[in-house]
Amino acid sequence: MSYHNPVLLKESVDALNIKEDGVYVDVTFGGGGHSREILSRLGEKGKLFAFDQDPDAQQNKIDDSRFVLIGENFRFISRFLRFYGVKKVDGVLADLGVSSHQFDEAERGFSTRFDADLDMRMDQKSNLSGKKIINTYSEENLADVLFLYGELRNARTLAKTIVEARVDREIKTSFELKEVLQKFLPKAKEHKILAQIFQAIRIEVNQELEVLKEFLEQMPGLLNEEGRLSVISYHSLEDRLVKRFIRTGLFSGEPEKDFYGNTSEPLKKVGKMIIPTKAEIKENNRARSAKLRIATLK
Repeated sequence: MSYHNPVLLKESVDALNIKEDGVYVDVTFGGGGHSREILSRLGEKGKLFAFDQDPDAQQNKIDDSRFVLIGENFRFISRFLRFYGVKKVDGVLADLGVSSHQFDEAERGFSTRFDADLDMRMDQKSNLSGKKIINTYSEENLADVLFLYGELRNARTLAKTIVEARVDREIKTSFELKEVLQKFLPKAKEHKILAQIFQAIRIEVNQELEVLKEFLEQMPGLLNEEGRLSVISYHSLEDRLVKRFIRTGLFSGEPEKDFYGNTSEPLKKVGKMIIPTKAEIKENNRARSAKLRIATLK
């Protein structure tokens, strides 16, 4: 697909263990690749709801009476499903991160390849953009973003350099930011370091980790018995949250034990983590860091 080449397509949909008359949710619709695969396995009485806050995704809407596309952030999954009279579902699929379309549209500012406005908003109605973060965050807050979300060891130095540079002029575009930080971008590692910097800003702009936490916390109450959760993540920050929540039902600390030493985690993992084949990575380089984790109600 030109809009977005779906990663781990068969594996992630197989993970849902689809019933023909079931109710399913694709919370990251994008180009609709995963949704189309789910619909191909549903019968006439089946239902698929999809979420995508990016207006560009609306152009990929599927003309099918069994399908509903909701133009909202999936952190509100339970609220909007209730609006449609749905309290429980048989499976939820999430393909986290940025779509190929968002990376390839230069003006969206997601990619280090183009000189574009530092935007990075998945939701175009949001007030917070990459440009706002780079030009208004305090040095300390900027350093925190770069360290926590970009896992950059020299985050404090990078933040100090940005804050000093913006005194003279606003840093508006991706190439202007690159120019400001050029001395920290050795040729051999330039792409990797820039990707970490852009990832950090993008995660802050879109509150990606908070959204993921809110989404995961709703799963135990939303899934039917034997319902499945299928989540594809692309970097360690996301994957750690998914793995930990499936294992403990928490994002930090350990679950409390009862008098008998038992814990009550809401979910249990299904099978082992799945990664793309070498053939898929060769065909779609963006699949290289993907990890699929599957869970069901305990």
